[in-house]
Amino acid sequence: MERVTGIGGFFFRAKDPKALGKWYNDNLGVTSTPGNYDDPPWRQGAGTTVFEPFKQDTTYFGDMRLQWMINFRVRDIDKMAAQLRANGIAVEIDPENYPNGRFAKLVDPEGNPIQLWQAGPEDEG
Repeated sequence: MERVTGIGGFFFRAKDPKALGKWYNDNLGVTSTPGNYDDPPWRQGAGTTVFEPFKQDTTYFGDMRLQWMINFRVRDIDKMAAQLRANGIAVEIDPENYPNGRFAKLVDPEGNPIQLWQAGPEDEG
């Protein structure tokens, strides 16, 4: 069976796409799609990606009107949280260390939920 090799894009609606794209670039290092073919797009590191539909009534994402939550892999969750907090962004680090790593939650300026994941040693890759 032929399979996809990874996520090639993540597309979503925004009230102010330019401002939200700048926020992701400035705070998380996720660059927007380049305006030409000479500039490189954002590249993610190789590693685990979880693809998981949740029940329609889940509260895991927060606001029930929101249909998605993105999870970004990070090398050091404490350093990333400190960087975000220095920029005035509230970050909640889950105090539990799970077998597959550590997690933190925040929201972007439009209220979209973001989860950060520092993989455990067996999940790095």
